[in-house]
Amino acid sequence: MEKRIVVAIDVGTTKVCTLIAQIESENHMRILGVGIEPSQGIRKGSVVDIPLAASSIAESVRKAERTSGLEVTSAIVSVAGSHISSINNKATVGIVGGVIDHYDVNRVLEAVRAIPVPHNKVIIHPLQRTFSVDGVDGIRSPIGMFGSRLDVEAHIIIGSESSIENLRQCIMTAEVEVNQWVLNPLADGETVLTDIEKQMGVIVCDIGGGTTDLALYIDSDVWHTNVIPVGGSHITSDIAQAFHLPISQAEEVKKQHGHALPDYIGEEEYFYCKTFGKNEAAKFNRKELSQIIHMRTEEIFQLVLQEIKRSGYDNLLPAGMVLTGGTALLPGIDELASNVLKMPVRIAKPENLTGMIDQLNSPAFSTSVGLLYWAMIMQESTETQSKKKIGNESLDKIKTFLRNLLP
Repeated sequence: MEKRIVVAIDVGTTKVCTLIAQIESENHMRILGVGIEPSQGIRKGSVVDIPLAASSIAESVRKAERTSGLEVTSAIVSVAGSHISSINNKATVGIVGGVIDHYDVNRVLEAVRAIPVPHNKVIIHPLQRTFSVDGVDGIRSPIGMFGSRLDVEAHIIIGSESSIENLRQCIMTAEVEVNQWVLNPLADGETVLTDIEKQMGVIVCDIGGGTTDLALYIDSDVWHTNVIPVGGSHITSDIAQAFHLPISQAEEVKKQHGHALPDYIGEEEYFYCKTFGKNEAAKFNRKELSQIIHMRTEEIFQLVLQEIKRSGYDNLLPAGMVLTGGTALLPGIDELASNVLKMPVRIAKPENLTGMIDQLNSPAFSTSVGLLYWAMIMQESTETQSKKKIGNESLDKIKTFLRNLLP
């Protein structure tokens, strides 16, 4: 049996992660190759230096190829950045003949995607929600139903054409073709959310290096998405400026000594590290560090709260928030989020993996793993469509044969 291989490239502000996996069964896959490389030329999720970004991506791909023994020719790729926006749209078509068929469904889907896109913008995701037949909502598959009017709603995600093409150029430099772009929080949703959470109403919040990415799920569909241009790198920068540290040193201080809630830190807790202009390590108060982290992290969640309220769905999220991304590793961040948002918050990491998973058992890799699940769904959908096409062709041949038998 031919191996079912999927490849994902997660291009972030702080790291590029390439994963190669084999699909073993539904919702389970084996990681065959991992390539992690520090990002260069990426700022707030967007390419700012093509040669540097291309080099980081190429090295990440090569590492994954070496560990797996496989060659990467195409991949599903993450996309983020402040250039991302979204709108909700609705379309209606009339039904001729009374019974809804594939043609009617295709017509209404084409209609809902036919929106005026601003100059230098492209549609990344046209995410259909449920259908309505003659005013009856919540229909997943209307084919075969009787009605005179078919409606569908869609959440359409739009991005900057130049930003997308700049990233594509970087991927192509690594001799890899882009199969599909996937917005970060949608990839997260495939690996960290439960079906019950999606049904009840939940928000997935991915705090990465340069951005905080949001997706709201209600009735199992995506109702709202947004990218906030503030992330973990801003916390690191605050620490670097306050304590006069190099960025790399500030990042280590954040990881080793950081906490989002100053009240949990004693007044006499200290740590030591070298600063600019000094040969010996300086002494710093850990509570002061926590206060710096708290201020920026609280700001992030205040921006998240504003976005939730702006969406108009703030009363439709009983399952609360699922927090992921590298910044979710910060101690106390879930409690702080819950205090600001007034909703339940849990931290999630990838599940249902085998193989080379030691490096991936962290919220920092939720998007990377989620891309693999998205690729798996896309592959299964393609195979299903192919089988349907073969089945329809066979049926057409039988019909033709029978017609030829008639006098």
